[in-house]
Amino acid sequence: MPFITANEAVVHDMHGVRFVSYAASALGSRELCAWRGEVPAGSSGPPHTISREEVFLVLSGSLELTIDGSTRLLGAGDVAIAPAGATLGVANPTEEPAGMWVTTSVGLTATLPDGSLISPPWAS
Repeated sequence: MPFITANEAVVHDMHGVRFVSYAASALGSRELCAWRGEVPAGSSGPPHTISREEVFLVLSGSLELTIDGSTRLLGAGDVAIAPAGATLGVANPTEEPAGMWVTTSVGLTATLPDGSLISPPWAS
């Protein structure tokens, strides 16, 4: 299906973040996945190692991204590119919620520090 309206996007919640999926195999995309992440103020997700490259565009607020030990606080309009195999952390250390747009390829998985593997449905 070539068009996804806002009310057709699929919502998932994990680690305190809301993932609003607009492009995934379940929505008709064969190669790419894209979603909006809504990150509450004062929150941080667990570090994880990603199997595929991810591109992050900060839409609103500020987000702290850590990629392989390098940390940067990004504001609206800033982009980060995390290569496949990188260890990634996303946090919102501010007092305001933040939004981001993330794009990757279908089949992304994430390995948590305890070795557990996550196959997020918004990236399948």
